[in-house]
Formats: sequence, C-alpha cells, structure tokens
Amino acid sequence: MNRHVFNPNPDLSGLDAGPCSELADPDGPASLAATRPGEQPLREAVDAAMRRYFDHLDGGTATDLYAMVMAEVEAPLLAAVLDYTQGNQTRAAELLGLNRGTLRKKLKQHDLI
Repeated sequence: MNRHVFNPNPDLSGLDAGPCSELADPDGPASLAATRPGEQPLREAVDAAMRRYFDHLDGGTATDLYAMVMAEVEAPLLAAVLDYTQGNQTRAAELLGLNRGTLRKKLKQHDLI
C-alpha cells in the first residue's frame, strides 16, 4: 500500500495542520484545535493558505478552486486515517463516514492503494 505518493500543490505549501492522526480523535471537531504551542488550528491554516494563494494570483484568475483544495486536503486526510486504522479500510470508512466502496475509489484516485 503506497500511502506517501501525494504530491502537494506548491501554491498551498503553507498548509500544515500538524499530526493528522488527531483528526480521528473521538472527542470530535474540538480536537482539530491546536493542542501545542505554535500549532495552528486547521481552520486557520486553511484560511492563511487560501489568503496566500489569492495574494500569489495577484489579480489573475483561478478555476476549479474547490476541486484543487479538496484534493490537497483529501489525500493527506485519507492517508492519516489509514495510518490510524493500521490500513483497515472498513474502520477507516466508518471513521470518515464513507461507504467502503467510496473510500476505495478515493484511495485509488489519490494513488494510496
């Protein structure tokens, strides 16, 4: 299983939410907040990355922005959940709230299996 093929978009290179395994915390969305000094909550990291992206555009146009951002976030999310579940796709699908078939499709899409 190749979970480290993901090639991030350089325009969103500042997006770093710290250890992604915290996403699977059963305590819920509050666990996405920064827990250590110097860490940035995921929401703020995305906001900062998008502001940098738009600054970089410098008035230019962008298309398919939603798909680009989702691809940037989805691949590391899937990889982190697979790591957390030790490769158990059934458990990963349950954690993500996805059908196992949908998860497998997304894993193939991102070259994670």
